[in-house]
Amino acid sequence: MNEREDPIVAQIRQRREAHAQSFDFDLKRIIEDLRQKEHESGAQVVHRPPRKVQVLPERSSA
Repeated sequence: MNEREDPIVAQIRQRREAHAQSFDFDLKRIIEDLRQKEHESGAQVVHRPPRKVQVLPERSSA
């Protein structure tokens, strides 16, 4: 850890790495586990639909 890194952020990154490693970095299994924990927590979770992509007008090359 360098002197500018926040210790809380470092701890979160460590735990995230350990969690991913426990599932052999299999994203599908990681997500399943997180969703199960989310469900078991009983906390209200807000699920929003994806945002629509906004296409910006092209700039004229003047």
